[in-house]
Amino acid sequence: MADQDYTDAVALLKADHRTVENLFASFESARDSGRKEKLARQICTELKIHAMIEEEIFYPALDGKIEEDLLKEAYVEHDGAKILINDIEAGAPSDEFYDAKVKVLSEEIEHHVKEEEARSEGMFAQARDAGVDLVALKDQMLARKQELLALAEAEGLPPAKPTTVSVEPA
Repeated sequence: MADQDYTDAVALLKADHRTVENLFASFESARDSGRKEKLARQICTELKIHAMIEEEIFYPALDGKIEEDLLKEAYVEHDGAKILINDIEAGAPSDEFYDAKVKVLSEEIEHHVKEEEARSEGMFAQARDAGVDLVALKDQMLARKQELLALAEAEGLPPAKPTTVSVEPA
């Protein structure tokens, strides 16, 4: 990751998307429970870091510059994924719904990626059209991603924290 060059924030985020898509495909074809667990944990770590750099840096830079509904939906979609991520991380391949949770997470992420990457009306296209400085954002996001990767390797990341969805009983 550190050796790779990205032209801008969109290129960095798209590379993250492709990484996670490949991990989901590997999970889908894995048969050994140890391999499945390793892949699921890798997926969760990648997604937690990706969501953090988007929510801390990318999304705030887009506020007021792209469609408000699209931005709000992205935060809510992240929260739905975070709930599944925490469940997956707390579970094991022997759990009854483990594979189903990973599959649904994959489907949620696929939907989210389509909305971000849609050619003319997607978040990335709107950011480009609005003249957001995607090169400067890339530098900030890459630095934060490297910090988070080091933290993940050293001591692990904390559970994902939803920001828009209540996980407490009403």
